[in-house]
Amino acid sequence: MAKSDRKNAFVTGFPIKQSKSPLIHSYWLEQLGLNGTYKAVELEEDGFAAFLASIKSGELDLEGGNVTMPFKEQAFKLVDRLDDIAKKIGAVNTIYKKDGHLWGSNTDGYGFSANLDDFSSDWKPKSGQNKRAVVLGAGGASRAILYALSDLGFKEVLLFNRTFERAKGLELELGGPIQACYMADIDKGLQNADLFVNTSSLGMHGSDVPDLDFKKMAKGALVTDIVYSPLKTKFLQNAEHKGIKIADGFGMLLHQAVPGFEHWFGQRPEVTVKLRQQILSA
Repeated sequence: MAKSDRKNAFVTGFPIKQSKSPLIHSYWLEQLGLNGTYKAVELEEDGFAAFLASIKSGELDLEGGNVTMPFKEQAFKLVDRLDDIAKKIGAVNTIYKKDGHLWGSNTDGYGFSANLDDFSSDWKPKSGQNKRAVVLGAGGASRAILYALSDLGFKEVLLFNRTFERAKGLELELGGPIQACYMADIDKGLQNADLFVNTSSLGMHGSDVPDLDFKKMAKGALVTDIVYSPLKTKFLQNAEHKGIKIADGFGMLLHQAVPGFEHWFGQRPEVTVKLRQQILSA
């Protein structure tokens, strides 16, 4: 294969050294026998616009890439075109070139949903079924998950956040089944809930979390946490101890990478047990 056929992609953020994305995409490139690279690019905040301009002009030989904090909102404003999901969520985590334009997408909701599919076959509402989800946290990661839950047909999505006004802002912006709630009422919200999702940083690196009464949840309920360091957070430990099914957040990282890889390298990769084990061991 000629060198000119090589395709290259990136992940950028600040800081970026902790990113597992290069390991994931490099694994797929090797598995699929593709001539390509995927590398981390650390940028200062004021250098992001020039970086995108260099991709669009062809000065940088890149098909596109992933964008993480603090560039997701900047990317939303700077790309030429937005797909429908990115427009709704208001943030971009995936950029790709198409027809001379830089397109922005957001794959976090897809990654979240696909990860839960790996743990449970019945967590999504079926036609005509009323299901309640409880979401903790109204930060940047929450937006894509709220959109996904609404799009999947949850009739109630109760959003709890330390600052009620921030949760209310997301309710007004995203609409649909999302209802902002006060933190003091979270145990009441868990009554007969089918799904609990932690999108906040609570529990990260083993930090303390509220002792929530997961026993109040519906039969067959699922508790998940997008935090994956540690893999089994205190929320998950608490739920498991009370006999509730759990799903860790590591698979969300793996699944959200799939659509971008397909855009840049032309083949759709698979998230496998072997990939999960290899990235976790790294």
